[in-house]
Amino acid sequence: MITVVPTDIPDVLLVKPKVFEDARGFFFESYNQADYEAAGLPAKFVQDNHSRSQKNTLRGLHAQWRRPQGKLIRVIKGEVFDVAVDVRKKSPTYKRWVGVTLSEKNFQQMYIPPGFIHGFCVLSETAEFEYKVTDYYDPQGEWHVLWNDPDLGIRWPVADPILSPKDQNGDRLKDIEDKLPN
Repeated sequence: MITVVPTDIPDVLLVKPKVFEDARGFFFESYNQADYEAAGLPAKFVQDNHSRSQKNTLRGLHAQWRRPQGKLIRVIKGEVFDVAVDVRKKSPTYKRWVGVTLSEKNFQQMYIPPGFIHGFCVLSETAEFEYKVTDYYDPQGEWHVLWNDPDLGIRWPVADPILSPKDQNGDRLKDIEDKLPN
């Protein structure tokens, strides 16, 4: 049982599962194919990924161009600020971004369709981040866009993030625009 709510970019969806809590703890279905299909979400995911990061780590902005991926994201420990940027050139929301706080306490998930670049930063001491993808990882077909690209104007809640070398050296979106999907 889920509720699906469009974000400010209607193709990016916030998924709110029904959580059953009592004195013992909680229970919820983190994924039920029939419920997701009934809500109009893709039901075919081919890979699950799990990362753990420390506070102020920023991972992103990433996407794949040869094997575009839809992503169903959730945080199982801690809290992150999760961002999706529409890079579909013919989209009415091209270059717009949406950011959502996902945490172990709110149980919310975010669905990001193919055609978006994605990143997140860790707000808690640590965070464990899981996501399902609709296509396999292709490292030779991956984009790395600068997390602080001035043309995007993302308002990250961390000023001096911990970044990987590939995230430090990402491209500006305008420099890869000719490769973007329609």
